[in-house]
Amino acid sequence: MATGSEVPCKVSVQLTVKLFAGFQRGRFAIDTRAYPGSPTVGEIVDALAIPRSEVGVMMVNGRNVELDDRPAEGSVLAIFPVIGGG
Repeated sequence: MATGSEVPCKVSVQLTVKLFAGFQRGRFAIDTRAYPGSPTVGEIVDALAIPRSEVGVMMVNGRNVELDDRPAEGSVLAIFPVIGGG
């Protein structure tokens, strides 16, 4: 029996994901997606079949993040590839 003090469990988070440069090929440029639970940035990268070794910069709402960070509901995740040059 519910007492009114329980906090509902969130089963997914909705995020806007922006992919840049070569990451868009065969995927998308911008998409709003629901991810189960509270995924890390690394888990989202894996779900998109992007090799972690090819990821250069990741940002959530304009701030640099790491693979183990967890974006909040409604966040914007931007994923940029490693940039080579000389």
